[in-house]
Amino acid sequence: MAAFLAVCSFAAAQSVEPFRYGYRILETYPHADDAFTQGLFFDQGALYETTGQYGQSSLRRVDLETGEVLQKTALPQSHFGEGAAMAHGDIFVLSWKQGTAFRFDPEDFTLEKSHRYDGEGWGLAFNGEELVMSDGSAELRFIDPLTFEETRRLKVTLRGQPLRNLNELEWIDGEIFANVWQTDALVRIDPSSGAVTGIVDLRGLLPHEDRKAGKTDVLNGVAYKGEKNTLYVTGKYWPKLFKIEIFEMLN
Repeated sequence: MAAFLAVCSFAAAQSVEPFRYGYRILETYPHADDAFTQGLFFDQGALYETTGQYGQSSLRRVDLETGEVLQKTALPQSHFGEGAAMAHGDIFVLSWKQGTAFRFDPEDFTLEKSHRYDGEGWGLAFNGEELVMSDGSAELRFIDPLTFEETRRLKVTLRGQPLRNLNELEWIDGEIFANVWQTDALVRIDPSSGAVTGIVDLRGLLPHEDRKAGKTDVLNGVAYKGEKNTLYVTGKYWPKLFKIEIFEMLN
């Protein structure tokens, strides 16, 4: 909670505060609590997820209604899996500190190719033309999915100041949504300026009774299925995945 309040209080200290959003839960689904969730996205109605931790990282196709893992492939034990996105008919999966992006066939999860990049890999999204990649800093990288070459960078700011720890990403109706690591906040980012235009307050989403001491980790994972103002969110080792509606709050 302290980290989330720090994000909000910083915004309030500036001349204009971003829009604030609350949420209401529409549906609650089971979620595999062995999943250290890193990436989450839908493609043609199917839910895909990537998980982290050395020796446990994987790409999965998941049944939304039951939480059952329908298909799974492991990443090399030497790689810590991170964010993922579908682009041009392939699934791209990042690794944390290994500087490797994997390209998988979405039908049978065959590894088609590996790409190299500098620095860390955290979250990944696709805007229809470019992959958008976070690395834990206040900058987002834009990547050509055909070559995996970086084409440009975007500095993300919260009222003029850099906002670090950008993690899991989702491209939604021309905007970027990002988890802010170790907070219960999603931020809404203008991709033309990098300015944070909104903060989604997700405190209290996972009930206390569903948290296991020493295991349940932070909020992470945001997916969009085309429904207006509706997101699918979960967290690392969370036993539940939530379909939520977000709404603007009075500041």
